[in-house]
Amino acid sequence: MSGHGSPTPDQAPDASGLRVVIVAGQWHEHIATGLLEGASRYLDASRADWSVMRVPGSFELPLGAQKALNAGADAVVALGVIIRGGTPHFEYVAQATTDGLTRVALESGKPVGFGVLTVDDEAQGLDRAGLDGSKEDKGAEAAHAAIDLALTLRQWD
Repeated sequence: MSGHGSPTPDQAPDASGLRVVIVAGQWHEHIATGLLEGASRYLDASRADWSVMRVPGSFELPLGAQKALNAGADAVVALGVIIRGGTPHFEYVAQATTDGLTRVALESGKPVGFGVLTVDDEAQGLDRAGLDGSKEDKGAEAAHAAIDLALTLRQWD
């Protein structure tokens, strides 16, 4: 499983005062909802001030993230689902989304937690969505990464 060795976000740090926006795509609604719920649970546990911006799909995540960070968010949790199909569309969307979110983080100097699933089929997405029976909770992991880096960066300001 790809999550083997990942940090466990079991105990959320105190992120009181951090403003976090979850930017979430709407494609593959059941899986996307699981990701959103996992990130929400983690942000609640961390006591961060958070909100949600829904965007159509993963391709739109970078612009949504940029807007949220420019509007004053301290961090973004980007959530999306890209399932491989029979055309090169998967590769184009996955690459553009990844490159765009990386660029937004570097240009803003603020964390973007990467919770974009790039999977071969729906079953792989369900295994990572944080739903009942899922093996992983990538939404919570992305929120953990965003919060952890935001708190680390505060020490360097």
